Amino acid sequence: MSRISLPLLALSLAIGLSLSACGGGEPEAPQGGPGQVTVTTLKTEQVGLTRELPGRTSAFLVAEVRPQVNGIVARRLYTEGGVVKAGQALYQLDDASYRAQANTARAQLARAEATAHAARLSARRIGELAKIDAVSQQDLENAVAAQQQADADVGAARASLDAANVTLGHARITAPISGRIGKSTVTQGALVNAGQAEALATVQQLDPIYVDLSQSSAELLQLRRELAAGRLQDNQQLPVSILLEDGSTFDHKGMLEFSEVSVDPGTGSFGLRVKVDNPEGVLMPGMYVRAVVGGGVRNDALLVPMQGIARDPKGNTSAMVVGKDGKVEVRPVKVSRALGDKWLVEEGLKAGDRVIVEGLQKIGPGMPVQATERGAKPAWTAATSASAPAPAATSGAR
Repeated sequence: MSRISLPLLALSLAIGLSLSACGGGEPEAPQGGPGQVTVTTLKTEQVGLTRELPGRTSAFLVAEVRPQVNGIVARRLYTEGGVVKAGQALYQLDDASYRAQANTARAQLARAEATAHAARLSARRIGELAKIDAVSQQDLENAVAAQQQADADVGAARASLDAANVTLGHARITAPISGRIGKSTVTQGALVNAGQAEALATVQQLDPIYVDLSQSSAELLQLRRELAAGRLQDNQQLPVSILLEDGSTFDHKGMLEFSEVSVDPGTGSFGLRVKVDNPEGVLMPGMYVRAVVGGGVRNDALLVPMQGIARDPKGNTSAMVVGKDGKVEVRPVKVSRALGDKWLVEEGLKAGDRVIVEGLQKIGPGMPVQATERGAKPAWTAATSASAPAPAATSGAR
């Protein structure tokens, strides 16, 4: 070998090593061989099915404060927007006339009691005289009748006093229930009337609070069919999660109270009511929320990652599966709902099927593929990495 050929050979080797180093990355799959795909092997599992329903909050108890007697508002005795207790005084009406009526009834009762006492004494004396035939039988009967009439007058006077006291008590308007009270519609000096259309104020009990939901009747029919067929186990008594308007989950869970027995003909839906503890007062009447309600437990559910399900323009869904011969098969499937990042499969797939979830762009029906389970390292990559020589150690000195 000539002197010139040795340097040329060394230069060629250096260039080759440099180009190899610049290539970087993992080696590519052999060209013309089976396509490389990632699959997930289906297996049955138990999943709890839920449904997310829209709803509005409503107060647990609502009471409108109304006057039961006529009068002028003398004082308002509560703070607007505050919390009141049942029986707490809210308004005081001018009660001078009602107090006078009560005093009159009290005086009439005293007069009736005095008359009855006199009639009782007279009847006793005449009764003693009748024993010795000092008076006629007619006189005795008249005295007894007068006593009974006086006793009846006492009862009537006592009833009139009770009625006057009730009317006097209504001049002091109290809270019918405990809860948070709103603004007052009247001020001091306003005239109010018994039976007026406008309430003086409204008290609402907000702990607990109701969440009124709406569900499609078609969903209810489907749920009942699956429960009757044994495909689902009932889990409707599980706690209900409440999602607030900002997407956050409310701290307290609720329980399903009841469902309506009739369907709204205009919307085709029926109502559900959930009771939720609300000690902090976060939920207020009229808020829009969503509730996650239990819809059943399926013991043999099949879940497929969303990447493995394709949908055509007509809405039909399909999946690509690696068959036993290692070739791609297209399966029409039917999915019902999304559970996280997976679809719940109803028809078209079974446990043990290997559904392709990655590499779908490079394959087609009938094409042979080399499948790698999702989460595992591809076999051809591992083999190539194992056969690659270890890099030579380099010295820091030139």
